[in-house]
Amino acid sequence: MKKIFIIKAGSAFPDTAAKYGDFEELTKTGLAGSNAEVVTIAACQGEPLPSPQECDGVVITGAHCMVTDNLPWSLAIEAWIPALVQLQVPLLGICYGHQLLGRAMGGQVDFHPRGREVGTVEIRKTAAGQTDPLFKELPDQFPAHATHAQAVLTLPHGAVLLAENDFEPHHAFRVGQCAWGVQFHPEYSLDVMRDYLFKQQELLTRAGQDVARLSKDICETSVANSLLTRFASLATKGPC
Repeated sequence: MKKIFIIKAGSAFPDTAAKYGDFEELTKTGLAGSNAEVVTIAACQGEPLPSPQECDGVVITGAHCMVTDNLPWSLAIEAWIPALVQLQVPLLGICYGHQLLGRAMGGQVDFHPRGREVGTVEIRKTAAGQTDPLFKELPDQFPAHATHAQAVLTLPHGAVLLAENDFEPHHAFRVGQCAWGVQFHPEYSLDVMRDYLFKQQELLTRAGQDVARLSKDICETSVANSLLTRFASLATKGPC
């Protein structure tokens, strides 16, 4: 049986996780139906990473910490990523995982110069996204949930830009044949996004953001959610 590893890089707010599931549980739900064994490694809690040769697919979750905190367990994941890319193990980095992939392969990660992007946002595929194995069947534009303060400010050399919007120019990219990073959250439901917006409303209001408008714009994101199913299908087909 194929084995997909979820690398847990952090946890959701405790009551959000209690109500809707933590990052790894939401991700596992999205991977359901792939006929692969899905194994969670709590890397942020010190669990050892599997050898790249053990992995048929890898998903690295989001986190509330920052990549630039340079936490020891995070640096260990970052050092592990290039071997996955070299071996062409299908890899999907989500938010924090997207940023780790970017920095591990030579890109630059830091705080977004325009502040936080939070809520349901419109994602636009690039021309390269039209033929990408993971993105090609998605529509040219689709809504997705996002919440991030840092971003991949400079893509790794040779990376292929797959999706963007007016706020975040690097919402999705691919490195090599099958290592993808997505800044948005394909694992989030509408309820999870609402909960995240509610918990950040004071912070966002202080930053001058219109929380009422952000709340009104939250909607279902079935296209973005389908990305996990598509990734699982690619991972279980074999090496890239």
